[in-house]
Amino acid sequence: MTDQPTDHRPPEQEAAPVAAPAQGTVPLTAFVGRPPMDVDLARPVPFGWWAAVVIALVAFIDRIEVNLIAGALPAIQEEFGFSDTWAGAIPTAASLAAVVLLLPAGRLADKGRRTWIVALVVLTWAMFSVASGLATTFAMFFVIRILLGAAGQLYNPPASSLLADYYPGSTRGKAFGLERAGYYMGLPVGVALGGWVAEALDWRAVFFIVAIPGVLVAALVLTVREPVRGIGDKIDRLRGTGGVESPTDELATATPTSMFAEARAVLQIASLRGITLSLALLYLGLGGLFYWLPTLLERTEDMAYDTAAGVAGGVGGVGIVIGIILGSRIGDRGHGVKPGWRIRVSLWFLLVGAISITGVVVLPGVALRIGLVALACVGFAGAIPNLTAASADVVPAARRGLGFAAVQFLLSLGGALGPFLIGVVSDATGSINIAFLALVPPLFASVLILRWAAHTYDEDARKALAGT
Repeated sequence: MTDQPTDHRPPEQEAAPVAAPAQGTVPLTAFVGRPPMDVDLARPVPFGWWAAVVIALVAFIDRIEVNLIAGALPAIQEEFGFSDTWAGAIPTAASLAAVVLLLPAGRLADKGRRTWIVALVVLTWAMFSVASGLATTFAMFFVIRILLGAAGQLYNPPASSLLADYYPGSTRGKAFGLERAGYYMGLPVGVALGGWVAEALDWRAVFFIVAIPGVLVAALVLTVREPVRGIGDKIDRLRGTGGVESPTDELATATPTSMFAEARAVLQIASLRGITLSLALLYLGLGGLFYWLPTLLERTEDMAYDTAAGVAGGVGGVGIVIGIILGSRIGDRGHGVKPGWRIRVSLWFLLVGAISITGVVVLPGVALRIGLVALACVGFAGAIPNLTAASADVVPAARRGLGFAAVQFLLSLGGALGPFLIGVVSDATGSINIAFLALVPPLFASVLILRWAAHTYDEDARKALAGT
């Protein structure tokens, strides 16, 4: 007999080992241009939460700006006189424009100073926001939104790469959860703010107002120190060796090659392909849902548009906060302990979201629909931070900028189709309710694809931590 617990799992199903944190401090060069500092390996978050808070604010401002148009859409349509198809084409064209620049942005994130890149992108958003309010024709407005969309997604590769370096694996889910909280809180806040300001003042004022916090957030980004690439993974390795560096404990660097060859190499990671495809289908559904939800409530439930935008924003925000808290806590708790944990947690949260959205589409009644929207937001918000952290887990640190760009490239394509798809089906059928049915199959498909991704996640995470 022995009083030691026995692990009955087959060896091939064991999760990537994560040793208990080593005690004491080790001197590390953690920040670019700074001298070595003592890092306490026992601290779950050795460099604090400021970087994650600032990146969350960047994501928050980004989504507010993008979704202001959804809240102010009826007023903009009334002035310029365009159809639902053209309304859906605005975010679609903007997302497609962003796709063109994503891979170069990822390459730049792997080579340049990421904090400067993010600050410049946020400042560019503010400038294009002001330009949106100054547009005098629909063609001018459309082109400006395309340019803003091209800039809008460029923060993701450098920002995600920063978070992956600042936070070791045991707290990476919480860090990405905070960033995704900002991102998804910005969705309903943007819709609600756009509807309220357009009703109270004018739709042009909507875009002028949001430029001010954009400039302030750009300044805050410059207070974040640039971390050494791979420092988060290095801390994980040091924890596993009791704080002793191994002779090979250096950041692996890829052999110089073309941008597209590196992107193809990143997408050879099996679990990353599954995560990305699942997220792309999920973003298709989410993009259509948040863009058209106020219009759905206005047309099917006879709600005033500003009321519909406010209700959708408020309820969505509550659901997102709950989902982020639950998802990030559950995901980090079992990471490295239970096989495929982040993926399995995400799968169940996604299933809750997909079932809830189906109810929003097929079940009538304001109270029921709003409740199901909140539950759907809990599901999606619980899954997405875990999937984002899982993406960082399986990509080596030297390629994370390009890795996140490749992921965002496909997510943008998926997200771009959602609003446009609903607009086209709505014009073709004359029913916004029928149009929403087009979102249901992609959401359930994302759940099925994620089951496949779980099989290779742990092995891919081991290779990434080793820098191979």
